[in-house]
Amino acid sequence: MTNFFSEEGKNIACTVVETGPCVVTQVLGEDKDGYNAIQLGFGEAKEKNTSNPMLGHFKKASTTPKSKIVEFRNFDIDKTIGEEVNVDEVFAEGDVVAVVGTSKGKGFQGVVKRHGFHGVGDQTHGQHNRLRAPGSIGAASYPAKVFKGMRMAGQTGNRRVKVKNLKILKIIPEKNLLLVSGAIPGHKGAYVIIEK
Repeated sequence: MTNFFSEEGKNIACTVVETGPCVVTQVLGEDKDGYNAIQLGFGEAKEKNTSNPMLGHFKKASTTPKSKIVEFRNFDIDKTIGEEVNVDEVFAEGDVVAVVGTSKGKGFQGVVKRHGFHGVGDQTHGQHNRLRAPGSIGAASYPAKVFKGMRMAGQTGNRRVKVKNLKILKIIPEKNLLLVSGAIPGHKGAYVIIEK
């Protein structure tokens, strides 16, 4: 993340996202595929790491292998296969977008870090090892089970997350960069999908 000074002089936390150039690898139509969509490829991949079917797919689009392919339904811009889509053709400053990505994986975590529990009270009454414990998790002989969905320790992060209502603060078209207000999911260098 970085910061951005608005025209009013406000310091706004933002994230810089590289958004292209994206190449149209396939155009799907209502008559053949049953719906309208456009498939975009981003990033560079080595030929030796790309399967033969995908190499043929990229060859048909007259482009090099791409590391990420995403399909967008009801895409407004009219493009044909093999053409590039640049950031300023899709987005404008002031647009509100949603960003989809995979959140950072934090491994197996306890209830304090995972769910914001406060532990089991004070360090009194002989409690010497219960400060970060979950406490009681169920009733007695009835219902005699732990209900599904009980908040417990477990795998944290590494999930698909959508962050909505992020504002585009600035576009740098010559480098295909977007400055998006706030934080977006994922680690540095992770792939994200930006939806209008």
